[in-house]
Amino acid sequence: TIITMTSHHWLMAWAGLEINTLAIIPIIATTHNPRATEAAMKYFLTQAMASAMILFSSTINAWQTGTWDIINMTYPPAHIMLTMALAMKLGLAPAHFWLPEVLQGSTMVMALIIVTWQKLAPMTLIYLTINNLSPTILIFMGVLSTIVGGWGGLNQTQSRKIMAYSSIAHLGWMASISTIMMNLMIFNLMI
Repeated sequence: TIITMTSHHWLMAWAGLEINTLAIIPIIATTHNPRATEAAMKYFLTQAMASAMILFSSTINAWQTGTWDIINMTYPPAHIMLTMALAMKLGLAPAHFWLPEVLQGSTMVMALIIVTWQKLAPMTLIYLTINNLSPTILIFMGVLSTIVGGWGGLNQTQSRKIMAYSSIAHLGWMASISTIMMNLMIFNLMI
């Protein structure tokens, strides 16, 4: 997480995201049951696909602009793809379907780590690239996540699924407010 937070180069940010993902997968699968193994596999596949999209968007941007700097994401197809990849990494709707299933298959401590610590690196990338991300897409996904998280959590009786839908809803609020006032998003993330 710290590698991603302190990097100014897309390859280092991507490497930090991958290390972050690969470090948590064995921890998710520590309880030896099929549900934990399935949760670890779903988490790995989703995060690997989102990381590949981040690497692809940064490569397209570097090809067009000639720079690998994080803050110079100026090519529109690249920053739209980056917005979608970060939404998938965070679990924003409509790319949220993995989050309740992964949390349901993991322990409560792992679920807390997934919905808190694992969100720091993608939120840092949103913070670094907010001037170049598509505000329309972020607000749309934020409002959709807030609605999906609120309605999805109403019908749940299991605490980890309630926590997953709560995370989706709160990430929606943070994604929506990040386009307007970044300091408020950071304050919400710290709370």
